This record gives sequence, C-alpha cells and structure tokens, in this order.
Amino acid sequence: MEPVRLPVFVVFFLSTHSALGSYPVAQNVTWKSTNFKTILTWGPEPSANYSYTVEFSPLGGNKQRSPHCIRSSRAMCDLSNYLTDLQASYTADVLSEPPLGARTELTEFPHTTSPRFCPYKDTDISSPEFKLEVSEDKKKTTLYVTDPLTALFKNGHQLNIRDIFSDQLQYKVIYRKNKSTGKKEYKSKTNVIELPDLDQGVSYCFSVQAYIPSRSIDKQLGELSQTQCSNDDNQSIFEVYSVGVIAAAIFLILLLIGIIIAVTVVCYTYRKKALKKEKEAMPLRDRV
Repeated sequence: MEPVRLPVFVVFFLSTHSALGSYPVAQNVTWKSTNFKTILTWGPEPSANYSYTVEFSPLGGNKQRSPHCIRSSRAMCDLSNYLTDLQASYTADVLSEPPLGARTELTEFPHTTSPRFCPYKDTDISSPEFKLEVSEDKKKTTLYVTDPLTALFKNGHQLNIRDIFSDQLQYKVIYRKNKSTGKKEYKSKTNVIELPDLDQGVSYCFSVQAYIPSRSIDKQLGELSQTQCSNDDNQSIFEVYSVGVIAAAIFLILLLIGIIIAVTVVCYTYRKKALKKEKEAMPLRDRV
C-alpha cells in the first residue's frame, strides 16, 4: 500500500502550527490603569524557552514598540509614557517569541490582541485627599480638595488630574450626620467646596471622589476617599473616645491612686517605726 500523501498546503499548515505551538499564546491580556499609570498585563509568566514582545498602536496608526518590552521575561509592560495621545484608542499585540539572543527561522509568532483602551476615558482615578475646616461660629463647613497626581509629566512638571480633565473634572461629596445612615450628595466644579444647609454645631462625616460626567457611567466616578468627621460640641466622652481608650484611662487613674496610697502607707509606716526606735533609744528618765 502506498503511503498517503497530504496536499502541500496541509503539510505547510501543520508544520507552521507545530512551530507556532512551541510558544504558549498570551492569555488574559488586560489594561490596568490608574491616574494614567498604564500597564498591560497577561499570562502565563514566560519560561527560559520563550519571551514576550509587545506591539501597540492607536487605531489606524502605525505599530510601535517599547524598548523595555522586546523579548521580555516579564508578563507585563508599562506603556504610560508611550500612549501620548490621551484621547486615542489603543490596541496592543503580545507576541510569544524566542528568548533574547536566541535565533529562529520563524517569521511569524503567535500573538494575542488586547481590548481597546483610551487613557482619557478608561483610566481609573484614585481617591483624593481633602482638608476639613469648620468656621469658628460653626455656620460654615469647607472642604479643600487636593487633585490626585498622575504618572504624566510636562516640561518637568508632574501633572494632576485637573491639568488633564480641566473643567470636565468635578468632585462629588457624600455626607451624613455623625452616627446616622442617611446620606446626601453634593457636586462641585471647584476644589474649595462649601457645604450648604448643615445644622449648626452638629457633627457631620464627609467622603469625596472625582466625578467626570463626560465619561461612560461605569467610569464617571473615582475611588472614594477616607471619611473625615467634624467635631460635635455636644458629644459625650463615650462618643469622642472608644471604650478601650476610656477603660485604659480609668485603669491608669486607679493605678496612679493605688501608687499614691501605697507610697503614703509605706512612708507613714517607716516614719512610725523610726519614731518608735528613737523613743526606745532614749534613757528612761527622758521618756515621757
């Protein structure tokens, strides 16, 4: 029986598929970006037998490479400084290639294409810091918000999120009375936020997050800040301090009182013994 001969194109396909299959294809290619610090990640981690190269481009543009992500032994690539057009949508290809310095006759390598990513629309915004100030007459509460810094620089100056989003950036304040679950919201276009309609002399708790209404709904809000509460002039000691702090203070006070009593008793006993010895040492005729 004569051996079965496969068509040339089938042989070519099988040989190519086998060669490409020697390098695992990148999986779960994902953009991770916060404050325009943008990193492309994927898996698995490469072995000594292969490496990864990243090619990226804006839609309709030429492909580019970062020199740090050519035949790399890492499963990540920092592209923060290369996505210069923040309004553009980018895609990236992760190629599985021989390790750095190795030779191969292959001209095509297996690759995986990332989802689209637009820095301006898709980067996450971290939580802002803010300073809480209540006027002396307790009639006005003001929040001073600091714009989070980004990973981008211009003329040696590190940009913050307002430098990029300009008047598109707002801040959303979530506030409530201390010890209460009912919440209210207030939006401001500025970093200095005066809260209206607050009850005078009452403690309120505040949280702040960036708000960019021009973005898609799932990307409009940044990370929520830590909560800060104003002082309450009518708070009891149990509301100001925790039970643990109060118990520790009571313990220290009782310990101090105990030490004072113990020292007093010891001093009194010592003094009494000293007087007794002094009296016993006197001649009988001098004793009263």
